[in-house]
Amino acid sequence: MLNKEAVNALQQYPTPFYYYNLDTLRATLSEVKKHALDKGYRVHFALKANFNARILNEIRNAGIGADCVSGGEIARAVETGFNPSEIVFAGVGKSDDEIELALLHDIFCFNCESVQELKVINGLAVKHNKKPNVALRLNPDVDAKTHKYITTGLNENKFGINEEDLDTVLDLLPSLSNVELIGIHFHIGSQVESLEPYRQLCKRANQLNAYIESKGFTLTVINVGGGLGINYQEPDQKAIPDFEAFFGVYDELIELKPHQQLHFELGRAIVGQCGSLITRVLYTKPGRTKNFAVIDAGMTELIRPALYQAEHALNVFKTTTGTQAYDVVGPICESSDVFRTDIMLPELERGDMLAIRSSGAYGEVMQSEYNLRTRRKPVYSDDLK
Repeated sequence: MLNKEAVNALQQYPTPFYYYNLDTLRATLSEVKKHALDKGYRVHFALKANFNARILNEIRNAGIGADCVSGGEIARAVETGFNPSEIVFAGVGKSDDEIELALLHDIFCFNCESVQELKVINGLAVKHNKKPNVALRLNPDVDAKTHKYITTGLNENKFGINEEDLDTVLDLLPSLSNVELIGIHFHIGSQVESLEPYRQLCKRANQLNAYIESKGFTLTVINVGGGLGINYQEPDQKAIPDFEAFFGVYDELIELKPHQQLHFELGRAIVGQCGSLITRVLYTKPGRTKNFAVIDAGMTELIRPALYQAEHALNVFKTTTGTQAYDVVGPICESSDVFRTDIMLPELERGDMLAIRSSGAYGEVMQSEYNLRTRRKPVYSDDLK
């Protein structure tokens, strides 16, 4: 939430820039602790959502580990103080260099996605005299009912090992002397707004857990991923996701054996609502059928609207009685550089400041320098006090 004092303080900074409300982040982390960590669940934060060092420090201090999908993210996690024993490494295309980096740091676990990947990790582990933990990322064929670009748990997706290949993997594992199977891993997608896909995931996880253990393997980790969505329409009214309901699904339905621990990989749900992209109106431009508000932030700062057709709430910081329908667009030389269409806003003027809300996840991390855009430093609520 942006109060009047924060808005006044932010006026001094050149736009566009990311603003992080650390109080919102801390309140969110407190709810994760209450509903997950205090129950003995382990949570790893997905750095692909936000790898801002100051944000990561808050998350690490809350007792949460790191979920990484690249060597760069592993390096950032280590640099910001995450214990390697709390780092998991996922991703469908791990390079040899990235695997060796993870081996060097003795991370907690590799989430493996194919037979060939298991063989490569084993070979590199032999080379470095290591025996890393691995979990099999299994494709449960559960529809997350989300955007097709962020659905990851269907058979048609590139992620994970399909069930028909599972026996091949299990038959192979005894011959891989330098990897240790400790668990199974799932991730069905991102911005999942219904709990029903998670209920389906629990059923599939229970079935696959029982099947693999019946084959003589001992699984100590059941990693069910993340993907819990946030409320983009009402960021102030629903600033913190319903973690009680989310984790409650697993409390009720997951069937853990005494030697097993439940792991999660949350990203957007933790950081999404604490970030806003602050921007100013450059020009208002009337058209034949539309009124355009051209702002100084573009798809180079926040690509989600162009990539996923995402709609973020907009706050305009001015008092006026008049309203107008606008297409809010950026300055990039692309027709897809549009944030909102036909949105009713207070009548805008050059220099008016806006906040594009719920931008803490997949915002700053996906910035680009297309059009040779200048990247500005983030601003944090603690620095305004």
